[in-house]
Amino acid sequence: MKPAPTLSTAFLHPAGQSLPEPLLALRKQRGTALVDMPLPTRKTENWKYSSKYLKLTDDMAISLPAEGKTGSSLAVPGYKVAFLNGVMMPEACEYPDLDGISIQSFSDLSDEDASDLADRLDSTLDNKAVQMARLNSARFEDGLLIRLKPDAVLDQPLFIVHEVTAEASGSAFPRIFVDAGRHSQITLVEEYISSGSAPVMVNTVTEFNVAEGANITSIRLNMEGENVQHIGSTGVVQQRSSRFESHTVGFGGPLRRHDLQVRLEGEGAECKLNGVVVTQGKQHYDNHTTIEHVAAHCNSEETYRNIAADQSHAVFNGRIHIHQDAQKSNADMNNKNLLLSNGAEIDTKPELEIYADDVKCAHGATIGQLDETSLFYLVSRGIGRREANVLLTMAFINELVEQIPVEAVRETVQGRLNHFFEQTFQEA
Repeated sequence: MKPAPTLSTAFLHPAGQSLPEPLLALRKQRGTALVDMPLPTRKTENWKYSSKYLKLTDDMAISLPAEGKTGSSLAVPGYKVAFLNGVMMPEACEYPDLDGISIQSFSDLSDEDASDLADRLDSTLDNKAVQMARLNSARFEDGLLIRLKPDAVLDQPLFIVHEVTAEASGSAFPRIFVDAGRHSQITLVEEYISSGSAPVMVNTVTEFNVAEGANITSIRLNMEGENVQHIGSTGVVQQRSSRFESHTVGFGGPLRRHDLQVRLEGEGAECKLNGVVVTQGKQHYDNHTTIEHVAAHCNSEETYRNIAADQSHAVFNGRIHIHQDAQKSNADMNNKNLLLSNGAEIDTKPELEIYADDVKCAHGATIGQLDETSLFYLVSRGIGRREANVLLTMAFINELVEQIPVEAVRETVQGRLNHFFEQTFQEA
């Protein structure tokens, strides 16, 4: 019997040494634990549809150099932090001294703050379920720590631009930790972009610690090029009466994967998760979400929509776990999927696991194609068939796009999606 593939030791040798000693020690510890780590295979349940797309060659283990300039497709109407190949670029950052809010790179932390952070990294994630997040913990060369004191409010969105320059094969490991104090508020926009055409891997981890009454809005845009494998993990832990709102927009690639884990630990906590994915050609995108209702009187609402064209492949696996003490929970999950060709494939797996008896939970999933009657109606009114296809497809996801609360992001996403659909239906 052929043994399962394991992570190459080439991936266990990070290059950067500019971190404070407590974080270097943590990274070394995490790397030691990854020796002989088995890679996901088709028999790994939560990688069943994605393992064949994972290509980790030794040349990808090389850290991409943090040299050059960063760019963004967004007209940033707020504060900005720029990362290049996983390392913060201070000269490209734009934010003032903010009362009650601290924004620091990992490399600038004092030993005391770094020691406290080292004790908290990975605390929001179930690392058994998100195996590849463990690789980030062993390889990150820098990161961003955002701390909000109680009642602190960021008056404008904070844009974090992550760019990789793929002039040669390599990898980057961006890292973010957000510690939101009681009744604080922040809107965080993560934009992932790339330049160059060499095959590279981006492995990201973002963590949110959301204290009582805090209100967090997270927007995540995955818009890297065709040569980029992207594996991302987001962990969220919420306390009493807090709110977390997530909007993710993903364009496919050779491998795109995002694990989002939310844990509702305090009574009255609420989360809302929206996601939009589009794929074409032979692209692949896999969204895995988990919502843990641990405390009573918590609400969760989840809506994801996938569109797949050509021979591409999209995956949605959403899991809601209602713990025994989570009485009066209210949870709703909805996943709708649209196939634009006979060669495209979408796999959806909504899951409910309920151990409390006084709850209100629902889930649903559909997969279909564009309605020919609606197409005929639009064409009969003088609209070209190509334009009719674009209109109907955009309408399928526009309900979620319209909910993105930052206008500049919303307009950028709508423009990218319209361009995507016009390409897809160019021969219609």
